[in-house]
Amino acid sequence: MSGAVAVVVEAPGAHRLVEHEPAEPGPGEALVRVHAVGICGSDREVYQGNRPEGYVRYPLTPGHEWSGTVERTGAGVPASLAGRKVVGEGFRNCQVCDRCHAGETTLCTAGYEETGFTRPGAMAPTLTLPARLLHVLPDDADLTSAALLEPAACVAAAALKAGARPGERVAVVGTGTLGMFAVQFLRAASPAELLVVGTRGDREALARRFGASDFRTRDRPLPDDFDLVIETAGSADAARTAAALLRRGGRLVLTGIPAPGADGLDPTDLVVRQLEVHTVFGAPPDAWAHTVRVFAAGLLDPRPLVTHELPLDGFPEAIGLVGSGDPKVGKVLLRP
Repeated sequence: MSGAVAVVVEAPGAHRLVEHEPAEPGPGEALVRVHAVGICGSDREVYQGNRPEGYVRYPLTPGHEWSGTVERTGAGVPASLAGRKVVGEGFRNCQVCDRCHAGETTLCTAGYEETGFTRPGAMAPTLTLPARLLHVLPDDADLTSAALLEPAACVAAAALKAGARPGERVAVVGTGTLGMFAVQFLRAASPAELLVVGTRGDREALARRFGASDFRTRDRPLPDDFDLVIETAGSADAARTAAALLRRGGRLVLTGIPAPGADGLDPTDLVVRQLEVHTVFGAPPDAWAHTVRVFAAGLLDPRPLVTHELPLDGFPEAIGLVGSGDPKVGKVLLRP
């Protein structure tokens, strides 16, 4: 096959490379030349076929974590956007329902639509999408790092809900990509103490590099007097560990999604200790804007999280790496 190609997952477990023709931007749209696209657990779910019903539509070009440069714009979009480095929101919200008007676009009542899951994603040389979803980066931005700003934005949503104040004692449960972003966002709030709790001791050096003042694995004794905890590990055990770290009246933000039917938090404990619990599903526009500001200010450094960069035809290898459990595998990127 010659020329530009895109990845298409035809059905669970079946993919192919197809000739790629850029979709010309219509009114309100922009065509982006993709620089890099990240692989995450949800992309693996798409390929394996275990993503929840209604949250994927085959055949599909995946790719919801990406960065690129605007190549062309459609009618009604400022021509000055062409040539700018950008990242983009994935949720294709309706903008007219009550939740969208409240800025809660990830809760749009018109139904779920998202780039890379129900709409064509970025595992292709170009991506065409509504220009209103784009967030412009500084001209000198590192686009390889910027490909990780989608997961960072999800954590930014948690950080905004957490409302960390300088001098507070804060903690992160989970040491994956989301956990390392949570460390960086909380570090920017100047905490008195920043504890990271995980299951892998080999993540301690990276956690401390990003600003952690203490690191513990869950098999060690843990404190119970923190003001704020962000959970990113996506297991019921992690949620319970996070809640147990809090003082009475503390604040908990859950970002991970455990398997259905998991035994969750004890409601009696939540009430008696008067814990404030928030949850996050995706990133609304304010979280994206916050992420881009923090990234532009040099307070967010995604690059150390990237361990593998492969061409698009390395999609099967990338999916295998993400699910390998190898501690040497961090963030995997595809480069069109």
